[in-house]
Amino acid sequence: MVMRLRQVALVAGDLDQVEVDLVDQLAVAACAHDLGVERFGLRNVLFPVGDTVLEVVAPIEEGTAAGRHLQRRGGDGGYMVILQTDDMEGFRDRIGEMDVRVVLEARMPGIVGLHLHPRDVGGAILSVDETDDWKAWPWAGPNWRDHRQTDMVSGIVAVEIQAGDPVAMAGRWGEVLGRRTGGTVVALDGGEIRFVPVLDGRGEGVAGVELRASLNTDLEICGVRFALRKG
Repeated sequence: MVMRLRQVALVAGDLDQVEVDLVDQLAVAACAHDLGVERFGLRNVLFPVGDTVLEVVAPIEEGTAAGRHLQRRGGDGGYMVILQTDDMEGFRDRIGEMDVRVVLEARMPGIVGLHLHPRDVGGAILSVDETDDWKAWPWAGPNWRDHRQTDMVSGIVAVEIQAGDPVAMAGRWGEVLGRRTGGTVVALDGGEIRFVPVLDGRGEGVAGVELRASLNTDLEICGVRFALRKG
């Protein structure tokens, strides 16, 4: 089955400020706001980055998973990794055999996503999603492609996840996804997931994102290291 990196979500205490920072520093444009997340006690904003999507969520109610994540990691940071598959039935069978729990089956017309229990995978919330149309991405709205700005960044290439044991966590993700791992890297059909030691004292979690870009530079936005690399 195909697995490609399609969306990365960050969590912020001040959504409006992070939106300004992303627009100013990455030259991206928002394609949707508050699209179907109010029921989870959240606000959000989404940005197309080529054919991939960067999302930021922020809690607006007490007791949300995003709010607990902010507290646990001491502020803004990475939150969720979303992959796109072409065989959801096969993936359901796979995780069923492995006793991996699904904490949420998210749906809207044209897409379904399985959010896996972080304790069964490690490091971050992992969602595996399938669309009716491979090129569509309903989470970002019907017209997300019209908002693409690619002068500076044109795709999410990789996600970096801090782990207490990077090799073991990479192995677990590879097992769940049916992917061979190269030590601390899980290769996908588009993009990769890299596992690194906990370096900042904030514990396990999404700590970095690499973007295909028109220049080489490193930035920190929303508590996440953004590596812009020519490619």
